[in-house]
Amino acid sequence: MSFEKFIKQELTGWMVAKGEHSDIVLSTRIRLARNLQSYLFPICASEEDAKRVNEAVDQAVATMEEHHFAGTSMSDLSPLERQILVEKHLVSPQLIDPDKYGSVLLSEDETISIMVNEEDHIRIQCIYPGFQIDTAYEQANQVDSEIERNLDYAFDETFGYLTSCPSNTGTGMRASVMMHLPALTITKQIERIIPAISRLGMVVRGSYGEGSEALGNIYQISNQTTLGKSEEEILKDLDNISKRLIAHEKKSREILLAKSQVHLENRLYRSLGTITHARILPSAEAARCLSDVRLGIDLGIIENLDMAILNELMIFMQPGFLQQYAGTELTSDQRDVFRAKLFRDRLGIECTQAPGNNSEKS
Repeated sequence: MSFEKFIKQELTGWMVAKGEHSDIVLSTRIRLARNLQSYLFPICASEEDAKRVNEAVDQAVATMEEHHFAGTSMSDLSPLERQILVEKHLVSPQLIDPDKYGSVLLSEDETISIMVNEEDHIRIQCIYPGFQIDTAYEQANQVDSEIERNLDYAFDETFGYLTSCPSNTGTGMRASVMMHLPALTITKQIERIIPAISRLGMVVRGSYGEGSEALGNIYQISNQTTLGKSEEEILKDLDNISKRLIAHEKKSREILLAKSQVHLENRLYRSLGTITHARILPSAEAARCLSDVRLGIDLGIIENLDMAILNELMIFMQPGFLQQYAGTELTSDQRDVFRAKLFRDRLGIECTQAPGNNSEKS
């Protein structure tokens, strides 16, 4: 299987499929951090050490019968190609650091990603559409067990799996759900919910993890504790908190409709007008408008517009994808112009069918 498909204008896996509560939960991810016994951690390993780890993991993964992986070293990809993998959530921003000898192995449907020599020797990531905590964990656990049959993990009977960062020691697991919470954001309830979630041992971040903004009202909720709790306990806590958030978001949407429908419709249709007619579209504004239009579709206010196109644009609006689509390097200002054109091209035909919309096709 060629690796080229993963860095082209092609979306698969969680980005196009639907799962439970897909109107609120975009994806569920399980990530397992593992290190190999008798090898230095990546943070202090030499390039030769990293190469040996990479070879050992490649050999272990090659024995898997159920899944077929395509792999590449980050050094064999251009900066733009590496950025595209980050934008598709297939690798972490840390893995594409040019000073690291990192690599990645990806399953054909892009649900499984095995990052090698990131912060730890191995980061197994399974990502599924919608709310599928148990399914994602079962898949990650299966891949983990298959690799462990061929490699010795760094494990301590007291502390569990040993990791480069102490915050991952124990289960080595980060479980997360990526949620679209526009109503809680509009009503400002999210400002009191985030501290409450933190007190329950969870953390709320932007869609690209630590240090990223919650652009487009998309939040990533994940466990903060990996030591002292079993995998089952972590998953149960995340499941409970996620279901409560889903219920709060649905209730907030009902309240907005009941008490402020005209103002809400005005906001949603203004955003629809922006993404279908704007000539300059910065990323933050594009994300906000996409969030509004997504909410409008979910509430049945905006009709005859395919949600799949919004999911596509959520990824394609990122800098790496835009430049690949354009076929050339773009400045920030040029990206804003090209992003607006991309939105008009993808949404123009569909939006001419929306009630009350007599705009010309782009």
